[in-house]
Amino acid sequence: MRMLLTANLPHEPFNTAVRNGTAGATLARIVEDAKPEAVYFMEQNGLRTAILVINLEQASQVPAFAEPWFLSFNADCHFQIVMSPEDLAQAGLDELGKKWA
Repeated sequence: MRMLLTANLPHEPFNTAVRNGTAGATLARIVEDAKPEAVYFMEQNGLRTAILVINLEQASQVPAFAEPWFLSFNADCHFQIVMSPEDLAQAGLDELGKKWA
């Protein structure tokens, strides 16, 4: 299942990691381990934020994706199911519309 993982990184301990030169290596290790379809870094609500598009086979994989962010940066992680246009095409919207109209 394709998921959007949003990790909001509080200023501390991230500022300290930047100052001591470990932020980049830690981010690279987390991203390398996650093997995301895509990854973006941005500001969100005043916080440094990482957004990853990941694939989960089962819900029990959530901790493997979240714990590196929690333990390395005290991040808040949010998981959201996302669909590609192909996924949406398979959703049966026409039939659902007929059923629930």
